[in-house]
Amino acid sequence: MKKKRRYSTAGVYLALGIGSVIMIFPFVWMILTAFKTNAEVLQIPPTILPAQWNLSSFQNAVDMLPFGHLYLNTALMILFRVLCAVAFCSMAGYAFAKLDFKGKNILFTIIIVQQMIPGQIFIIPQYQILARAGLTDTIFALVFPGLVSAFGTFFLRQTYMGIPDEISEAAYLDGCSRWQTFTRVLLPLTKSSVAALSVFTAVFAYTDLMWPLIVNTNINHTTLSAGLSTLNGQFSTNYPVLMAGSLLAMLPMVVLYLIFQRQFIQGVAMTGGK
Repeated sequence: MKKKRRYSTAGVYLALGIGSVIMIFPFVWMILTAFKTNAEVLQIPPTILPAQWNLSSFQNAVDMLPFGHLYLNTALMILFRVLCAVAFCSMAGYAFAKLDFKGKNILFTIIIVQQMIPGQIFIIPQYQILARAGLTDTIFALVFPGLVSAFGTFFLRQTYMGIPDEISEAAYLDGCSRWQTFTRVLLPLTKSSVAALSVFTAVFAYTDLMWPLIVNTNINHTTLSAGLSTLNGQFSTNYPVLMAGSLLAMLPMVVLYLIFQRQFIQGVAMTGGK
């Protein structure tokens, strides 16, 4: 029995190790490619380590893209999307979980249906709204699709449903209004869920590519993901410059993940458990 357990444990660790290598290898290859020359990248058979560590690709990427504007636009988009998601989804989640009103089930069904519909369907009407209002090539245009989150509403609704009704009743008996019960009693109990929603919203906003490319055509008004797409040529691509730009664009999100790693993992566990 001990030998079987050892073999099974060794097999599990071996499978996890292989999976980790497969997942990490693209990032390692990206970092190594950023320090190579374009001739080394196209060399057959390919080389793993660069013959000489070259930093010119980073300088070329900085010269070709306005990283200052891209960082600022991406940061503002993430910030406002997170604030809107936390504010509106918290109120909506509380309403769907703790309040009774007409059409409650129908409205929540619409939210669930929206999660099942591909987001690309909403691009044309959303763009038409912004174009007719003259709000394209603005920060608000980047934030607009994230003003309300169906996923966030569902996620926080499940969180509020897990809070006993006796807490709300006790707050009501102590003289709290509905708004005071929400803001002073129940909302502080959802800090971990709000933190997880903030991390997920930031990741979704950071990886959004199609919407920034459509709504903001000026390179100074777009985001990191959309800006990096301009480094990919139609007929030929300078891969070291592309990988260097990708590495520069990836660093903020890596720092964000390292800071909020616990909330991110907890959010994954909570969405699976709920």
